[in-house]
Amino acid sequence: KVMIEFVSANPTGPLHVGHGRGAAYGAVLANLLATAGFKVHKEYYVNDAGRQMNILATSVWLRYLELCGDTVTFPTNGYQGDYIWDIAANLHRTNADALRYPVDVEQYEDKELLMDALIKHCQDVLGKEAYQLVFQKGLSIILNDIRHDLEQFGVDYDEWFSESSLDAQQAIDQLKATGHTYDKDGALWFRSTDFGDEKDRVLVRENGQFTYFATDIAYHQNKLARGFDQIINIWGADHHGYVSRVKAAMTALGADEKRLTVLLVQFATLYRGKERLQMSTRSGQFVTLRELREEVGRDAARYFYIQRKSEQHLNFDLALAKLSKKVNPVYYIQYAHTRIASVFRTLQERAIVWTHKTSNLARLESEYEQSLLVTLSHYPEVIEMAAQAYEPHQLTYYLHHVAENFHACYDAPNHKILIEDEELRNARLSLIAATQHVLRNGLTIIGVEAKEVM
Repeated sequence: KVMIEFVSANPTGPLHVGHGRGAAYGAVLANLLATAGFKVHKEYYVNDAGRQMNILATSVWLRYLELCGDTVTFPTNGYQGDYIWDIAANLHRTNADALRYPVDVEQYEDKELLMDALIKHCQDVLGKEAYQLVFQKGLSIILNDIRHDLEQFGVDYDEWFSESSLDAQQAIDQLKATGHTYDKDGALWFRSTDFGDEKDRVLVRENGQFTYFATDIAYHQNKLARGFDQIINIWGADHHGYVSRVKAAMTALGADEKRLTVLLVQFATLYRGKERLQMSTRSGQFVTLRELREEVGRDAARYFYIQRKSEQHLNFDLALAKLSKKVNPVYYIQYAHTRIASVFRTLQERAIVWTHKTSNLARLESEYEQSLLVTLSHYPEVIEMAAQAYEPHQLTYYLHHVAENFHACYDAPNHKILIEDEELRNARLSLIAATQHVLRNGLTIIGVEAKEVM
């Protein structure tokens, strides 16, 4: 039993192209492991609690006030994309001016202190019920948008796990009971250095609030309790420093840290011509995953995202992804499948009867046929190796090699398939049928359509 948690982007804005790589990698890895025989559970961790969600709610409320006609100085570290205006407009349509209160807070020079003051003011003037209305409006609209984008990208989950459902205190109590915590400067600390971490970590701040790390410990305790043999976290490469502390917490909870594998994914960098496109969700200047999918198509996006090792940097070439030429690897592989489909359509049109049982494969003697046969025979091995190494890019290389071998065989001189020699014709039909089968299986794992016509 393997659990894969991936994407898990904060529901504070639409998914951008950086998230797309983790989405493609996680989905393809899950397919690969399932094909290899693992029982796979796919999970999205919904960060629906904590300060970033309060910043979102406050940002929506401030835009709502502007729609009510108020003049508001919007904080530089608030969420500023057009989607915030859209959520605020939805809030205004359903509530009119009922949530309209003056903004009166101390103007701190420190932008984070100012944001904290705005959050507190928003919570105080609205009250618990009205604040939750604003909070849930932002969360539900953005989370539904994320779900839709991932579904359209061919990514589905077995569970959307809510952070707010966790009991962080239970995990902290267990760490306390085993002597792995201490108090210092009004905060509660975890002795993570006892387990190889570079420094101890705060669990509960001086103000009594749990840190993000505390809820992460609770989440991993929950994962362990559900009985998965292997837990795989797919995180952005900027979270590399987080790995040792999470493994330290798992060990402190009495679990074998080897049950957790953290796979790091570099964000992809998108270029349009020579212009590098920005992807900051706070500033609102980013290219969404939806925009990318609409521009280059799901097939190209899925393939391009996983054709390099996850920890390697990836420059996404929009122009190449849209080319209908063999230099585009997606087109090249799909075209191989299409050429084979065309042969079998012609076979049917000519009413030629063929079954694999009548094929004498010993007739496949040319170097092109032999090379293709050997390449096809490696498919089970490639699946096993790619699954065990958590490296879907091995499958992309392999499928390109299959397509390369097929095109060479198909275009070879004096190598027609629908020939008069029935025995040789049947052997060649068996060969290309097997090739089509392998291409279709591999493309299905990647989430790319095996096209019949192009």
